[in-house]
Amino acid sequence: MTDKNRVADNPDESRYELWAGDKLAGFAAYDRRGELTVFTHTEIDDAFSGQGLGKVLAAGALDDVVARGRTIVPVCPFIAGYLKKHPGYAEHVRWPHQ
Repeated sequence: MTDKNRVADNPDESRYELWAGDKLAGFAAYDRRGELTVFTHTEIDDAFSGQGLGKVLAAGALDDVVARGRTIVPVCPFIAGYLKKHPGYAEHVRWPHQ
């Protein structure tokens, strides 16, 4: 993540937002259920596609969930795919079929 890109939790909108400078580049929507953070949808604006920002968003969001001591539930296919490629999160994940 560069100094111009940042991931921020926006609990009022129930999503992590990726900001590229002063522009909203994408978001990862979630539902909080008890100690679970259920990721439901991830989206990167077309203007920012192909820049690897989805990975920046996923890492920032997942790192924050882990830092808060919460459990990740990846319903969103993008977040699920990211987690499968990054096994370091495994102890913090509850797969939806479990």
